[in-house]
Amino acid sequence: MFTVLVSAQPPAPVAAGPAVAGPAVTGPSGADADLVSGEAVALDVRAARIGSRVLALLLDLVAQAGIAVFLVVCLSAAVAALPAGLADAALSGALQTVGAVLVLVGYPTLWERFAGGRTPGKLVVGLRVVRADGGPVGLRQSLTRALVGVAVEWPGLVLPLLSWVASVAVMLTDRRGRRLGDLVAGTMVVHTRVAAAWRPAPLLAPALAGWAYALDLTRLDDDLALAVRQYVTREHRFAEPARSRLAGALWTEVAAVTTPPPPAGVPVGMCLATVLAERHRRATHRLHRARARAATLWPELAPAPAGGGLRAAVPVTGPGD
Repeated sequence: MFTVLVSAQPPAPVAAGPAVAGPAVTGPSGADADLVSGEAVALDVRAARIGSRVLALLLDLVAQAGIAVFLVVCLSAAVAALPAGLADAALSGALQTVGAVLVLVGYPTLWERFAGGRTPGKLVVGLRVVRADGGPVGLRQSLTRALVGVAVEWPGLVLPLLSWVASVAVMLTDRRGRRLGDLVAGTMVVHTRVAAAWRPAPLLAPALAGWAYALDLTRLDDDLALAVRQYVTREHRFAEPARSRLAGALWTEVAAVTTPPPPAGVPVGMCLATVLAERHRRATHRLHRARARAATLWPELAPAPAGGGLRAAVPVTGPGD
C-alpha cells in the first residue's frame, strides 16, 4: 500500500508498503485514483493519464532500442564465431525471435517486477505500476501487461491500427486512465510525486513559551522533524482514533530525544506543534545571525531590506537560542 500523508518514519515518495491505519476525514487534493487500503484509508495518489504515460513509453522505447542494438551486435558476433555448418537461416530466425521477446516482453516485465513497478521511463516521469487495490505489482501482473501490450497495443501484432485506436479510446474513457493491459492484469499506473499545498509552520503557544525556550533539541534530527511537520500540518484530515495513534507514536520518538518533559496535562498534539515551532524559531534566528555576519563582512552582498536596516530584520528572541 501507499504511505498516507504522514508516518512516524521519514516520508518518502509513494512507495509499496503498509498504509497508515485509520480513516481519513477528507481526501487530499489532487488524489483521484480512488484507492482505499484494507484499513479503509483513502490513499493519496493520482492516476496517471495518457500524456504522462506516453512520455514514459517514449523514454522506454529509446532504452529498448539501445538494448536491441546491443543484442544484435552480440548475437551477430556469436553467430559469426560458429562453424559454417551451424550458422543457418533457422538459427538466425530463432535468435531474432528470442531477442525480440527479451526486448518487448522481458524489458517491462523484469523492470516492473524488480524495480517496484517502475521502468526507466516511468522512473523519470514519476510513475509506478500498482495493483488495482494499491498493492505492489507481481510477476504475473507484469507479464500479463507486457504480453497484452505487445499483442494489441504496442507494437500491436494483432490488427495494429485498429488495436491502437482501441487502446487510446480505452485510456481516454477509463476514469483511472488504464490501458487494455491494465484491465486484463488488474493493475493501474499512478503518480509517485504528489502535489500538496505546503502549510506554514505552527506558531509558538504563549503558555508553553517557557518550556519551549528550555528545550534541548540537539538530538532531534531533520527526518523526525519533517515527520512531525507532516503530521501537524495535516492532522485535521484524520479522524479519531487514527489521529491520537499517530500523534502518540510521533511523540514517543520526539520525547526520547528532547528534554525537559512538557508540563502536565498538555495534549500530545500541542506538544508536537510547540516542539516544531521552537525548532523553526531557532533555525530562523540562526539564519538571521548568519546573514548579519555576512552583511558585516561583505555589506555589498547583503543589502538592507526595505523599510529598515539589517538590525530591524533580526527578530527579538527568547532564551534557548
